[in-house]
Amino acid sequence: MSRPLITVKKFGPFLFLALIFILFYALNLNQYFAFSALQNYHHLLKEEVGQHLFLSLFIFGASYIIIAATSLPIAVFLTILGGFLFGPVLSLLIVDISATLGTTLLFLAVKTSFGEIFQKKASLWIKKMEKGFQENAFSYLLFLRLVPIFPFWAVTIVSALLDVRLKTFFIATFIGILPGTFVYSIVGNGLGALLKEGKTPDIYIILSPGIFLPLCGLALLALLPILYKNRKDSF
Repeated sequence: MSRPLITVKKFGPFLFLALIFILFYALNLNQYFAFSALQNYHHLLKEEVGQHLFLSLFIFGASYIIIAATSLPIAVFLTILGGFLFGPVLSLLIVDISATLGTTLLFLAVKTSFGEIFQKKASLWIKKMEKGFQENAFSYLLFLRLVPIFPFWAVTIVSALLDVRLKTFFIATFIGILPGTFVYSIVGNGLGALLKEGKTPDIYIILSPGIFLPLCGLALLALLPILYKNRKDSF
């Protein structure tokens, strides 16, 4: 009698996230998360936010948590939308908190559910990141969040497989995604003018030299504890 309960407890969280991922594409919901579709309903969204700010924040935050937990590829769109609907400061707060909570749910799901399966599937990612995590998990994870060398979901999964502490994962993720979130929130703040002109924002703006190079600088600062330790050990 206890075995089915143990199975549900172990695999339930991951199966739930997988179900949401499948339904998202089965119901063709991705069509609504595009700037071309936003042209048709952005005025309505803006009015709803103006009339029901706190409810809108709750729905947006809950949606972002689900998106981050399932790793659906619409996080940049939602971040820009958040900047448009709530302004850059409020958007920064709600997106950063929601994204961190969502990806932490994925982190915990991997830890408790399909760790062995992911261990095989993500073996290449693990080999590339393992040494950095062994040196200083917080600094290395912060570095990976600041500069998107590896896919966001891959960093989350590998962190879980390499047994990074939950507190370390949460804090490093929360801090590490702040700069990128702020950039896209600023982009979203000017989205209204772009939509009025029939244009769409540049989702690759974060890779422009004026933004990407400062992020690299911050990332290198995050690696200083690891570099210092290696240098110290070499003497």
